[in-house]
Amino acid sequence: MLIAITRLPQKAGRDAALCAELGHECYTVSPLRAELIEDAIARFVAEANRGAFDCIFFTSALPAEVIAPRLSLPETVRVVAIGPQTARTLAQHAIKAETLPSFYSADFAPYLGAWLAGRRVGIPRAAVPNPGLLDAIRTAGGEACEYPSYHLVPSGESLETERADVVLFTSASSFREAVWTRRTGQSVAAIGRVTAAAMEESGVSPDVVGDGSLSGTLAALNRWTEEMKHHA
Repeated sequence: MLIAITRLPQKAGRDAALCAELGHECYTVSPLRAELIEDAIARFVAEANRGAFDCIFFTSALPAEVIAPRLSLPETVRVVAIGPQTARTLAQHAIKAETLPSFYSADFAPYLGAWLAGRRVGIPRAAVPNPGLLDAIRTAGGEACEYPSYHLVPSGESLETERADVVLFTSASSFREAVWTRRTGQSVAAIGRVTAAAMEESGVSPDVVGDGSLSGTLAALNRWTEEMKHHA
């Protein structure tokens, strides 16, 4: 199938390769664009390199791509990536990272658990509020140090999704800001439960809901396709 994937252009990464591995083709459509906040990025890099954080949490591949080349971290710093694409991006810059098993920022504090007590966590991320993440770190006894590193700006342009068999939304924001028209017979997929909830709130029930990763969503899409064949 041909899949339109909502991504920032800088975050497409291995999308095409992953789709090919699972028997699909894809292309990127961008409801949002990123505007870097350079002074915040510079502050974060300076603090990280002087050892101000016990842990760094990368919630997206974009800040990983922008920030990782500038880092020279103490060996004691624990680095956590939200998902496999973010971890791969960090690895390309020789930064070894743990990957959250569930690929959701809400699971960061439960994943680290009691280790967070008394620890400082640096979080370079989009300038989008995520009070749940910060509160969870504080509740666990940690200090959350957030650095809004880029703005997500709606493109306002109509997405070219007409030729796609499937439109795959990779975040709640990308769905809410998307300008698109669903073609008759076209399937829609959500990369995970948070995106699916945003879609359902707007009256769009996703045919497929992934596990928060692209590879997991493509696998779920293949299973769903097989089920539809059996029920046809």
